[in-house]
Amino acid sequence: MQAKNSSVKLLSWYDKNHRVLPFRLTKDPYKIWVSEIMLQQTQIKTVIPYYNKWIKTFPTLIDVAKSNISILLKNWEGLGYYSRCINFHKSAKIVLDKYHGTIPQNWGEFISLPGVGEYTASAVLSIAFGHKIPAIDGNVRRVLSRYLGIKKITSRNFQRIKNKLQFWISSSRPGDFNQALMDLGSIICSPKNPNCNNCPINNSCKAYLIGKPEKYPIKLIKKKIPDFKVAVGLIWRQNKFFIQKRKINSMLGGLWEFPGGKVKDGESLIQTLKNKIKEECGSEIMVIEEIGIIKHKYSHFSITMHGFNCKEISPGFNTNKEFRWINLDEVKQFAFPKANHKLFSILK
Repeated sequence: MQAKNSSVKLLSWYDKNHRVLPFRLTKDPYKIWVSEIMLQQTQIKTVIPYYNKWIKTFPTLIDVAKSNISILLKNWEGLGYYSRCINFHKSAKIVLDKYHGTIPQNWGEFISLPGVGEYTASAVLSIAFGHKIPAIDGNVRRVLSRYLGIKKITSRNFQRIKNKLQFWISSSRPGDFNQALMDLGSIICSPKNPNCNNCPINNSCKAYLIGKPEKYPIKLIKKKIPDFKVAVGLIWRQNKFFIQKRKINSMLGGLWEFPGGKVKDGESLIQTLKNKIKEECGSEIMVIEEIGIIKHKYSHFSITMHGFNCKEISPGFNTNKEFRWINLDEVKQFAFPKANHKLFSILK
């Protein structure tokens, strides 16, 4: 590998072609950390408005640590993968209590924080603190696969690849080097139709030299994700309806929702709804009408949600979950999953 020469070329290209992003205008480790958490499995164009709003609302890590998780989740609402927000809150409190509000620069200390994995630790420590640590995300994996001519990056060869990158990384600009590789993967070395002719390191890229860059890396066959039928109820009491809060350690933890659940084989939508509400809330209901059908995709499954207007027959809800009776004007005060918001759009 023509390490030093390629590194110089890459950084020169980055200086002229880098993406201008709000979280690159700072060396504040808190802001860089926020951006890296938000960018996990989420596109940059989606993250930017959330990042800007978050930093305006919570200017420092101490503001996050001292905030109620419900307020944080409301500001995260719509970004998805809510465990990221919950773990970030836990980490902020640890940094405040254990490190007196100063984000640790030590690898072992930082990576031990909730929600901080190897990539996040590498990115934050290299960009914010100048540590010479390679940060390998999906874009960088693709660049390395092509550059090194390795069709499949596995757990077996990953450390060997990382060691090579460790030698290649710039000692004076490790953060810029990592971001240069990320930008190269996004702008030039794209999954389809890579712009190899304008790549600054194409003269030492094995996939380019053999004329088959799109053959690297081997594409995994995506499995068809299952779809689950779900029935939920808007249980009305005059002009207010019932909502409940999901347990913090569950999927979509800390968000509010309508009661209901997944339809079992051989069970009707209304049977499921009545059974689930009896089970969860200890109440009998009368189903009035179907409101609408919502389709929503998660990372590993999708749902077809059937929403129903309902009326309580036996007053007095008995549930171990936090609950509220709210009207439509109060919806904006609570954080709901996207699927629920889609149902709200039908009601309005």
